[in-house]
Amino acid sequence: MTAVIASLFRHPVKGFTPERVDLAKLEPGAAFPGDRLYALEDGPCGFDPAQPGFISKQRFAVLAKNAAVARARTRFDDATGLFNAEAEGLAPLAVKLEEPAGQDAFAAWMVELLGDTAKGPLRLIDGRGHRFLDHPSGHVSIINLASVRDLEQKLGQPLDPLRFRANLYVDGWPAWAENDWTGRHLALGEVEAEVFKPIVRCAATGVDPATAIRDLDIPAALFRHYGHLHCGIYVQVTRGGTVREGDAVGAAA
Repeated sequence: MTAVIASLFRHPVKGFTPERVDLAKLEPGAAFPGDRLYALEDGPCGFDPAQPGFISKQRFAVLAKNAAVARARTRFDDATGLFNAEAEGLAPLAVKLEEPAGQDAFAAWMVELLGDTAKGPLRLIDGRGHRFLDHPSGHVSIINLASVRDLEQKLGQPLDPLRFRANLYVDGWPAWAENDWTGRHLALGEVEAEVFKPIVRCAATGVDPATAIRDLDIPAALFRHYGHLHCGIYVQVTRGGTVREGDAVGAAA
């Protein structure tokens, strides 16, 4: 069952461009570094920064609701602290999201991009320590690339693994083996983690991240071919450390 970490990704703003990183320092009970720090509110969502709690992704501008979100190409520059956004037909944007002026500027830029497809006023929310995860206990997400390849064969067309917006992409596991691993302890390089649950997929996976077109119904395809809606697993870190591309992945000792 030994496999390797093929790649690692973070998503600084929920629903926006995945950013590849070479390594990440994971801590027990914590989310993936730099992941889902901000969310773009699409109409009032009720988030209280004094008492932050889980809020459904349907309250935000995300791919599950609006495929046009993928038209924005975003990137956070760790060296400068600048958040960069580009989209065809719009002037590029470079702001600091920790500053209210930067949050307002990005929200206004997205209003111009999304137009009438946005359901309500757009406002960027800074969680300030809170993470805007799809599941309150889904701290780190992992995709088995063999499972994606198997689904790809069933569909008869290429399937970009980035549709699944995971933190770790693993190569070397048997396809779909991960669906039976709830409670299993894994070694991710020097890190240890416990599998929390399989990930139930939603309409976000139907959007091609390269074209921003909703061209597939992945949940329906999963159910049609396998009788479930799962692709990937959530894990919770039990022993911290640094994970890197190429690290071995297997059962914890």
